[in-house]
Amino acid sequence: MSHFVYMLRCAGNRIYTGYAVDVAARFEQHKEGKGAKFTKAFPPQSILRQFELPSYEYALRMEARIKKLTRGQKELLAQGDEELTQNLLEGLGETLPPKKRKRSPRRRRP
Repeated sequence: MSHFVYMLRCAGNRIYTGYAVDVAARFEQHKEGKGAKFTKAFPPQSILRQFELPSYEYALRMEARIKKLTRGQKELLAQGDEELTQNLLEGLGETLPPKKRKRSPRRRRP
């Protein structure tokens, strides 16, 4: 099964990024006001770009990377900037080391 990350142009010239298995169906849901709070407030106008990824995990990583971009970078990505696309796709398979758990102080029993 394919997994997609998509970018939408929304009201107010805003860009929304999301994940879906079926982008066209998800776009229709957004247009109907179902789904994300953002697209209820700023209805989508068009699909700017979509990326097909091999796994759910890769798709979520790609979505997170796109959401961290500046407005200008998102516009470049939506226009098809290949260098930016490749930079985002590089290293999607790498996993970060697990976070160290913080130990809570032990309580002394009276």
